[in-house]
Amino acid sequence: MVTKEEIFEAVSTVIDPEVGFNLVEMGLIYDAESNEEGNAIVTMTLSTRACPLHQMIVQWVKEAVEKVEAISSCEVNLVWEPEWNITMANDNVKKALGG
Repeated sequence: MVTKEEIFEAVSTVIDPEVGFNLVEMGLIYDAESNEEGNAIVTMTLSTRACPLHQMIVQWVKEAVEKVEAISSCEVNLVWEPEWNITMANDNVKKALGG
């Protein structure tokens, strides 16, 4: 079974093109899990509901996770609660974005 950390590592290859940081650094990935059949679920949000790249980013997350050897499929669960804010990002992102 693939661990939460391994899934987060795969998702960290996805860069938010608007700010240039990966989704994990941004704090946009809330949770991840997989089962023995290789099905993964990633729970995430976006920095804004009006994100113009909404569908592309979700697709990029799905593709990144499905590249993990033991994963056969990935479902992305997009949530709006808790609402994302800059305090959820890591220190590098906060510094760069003035948070």
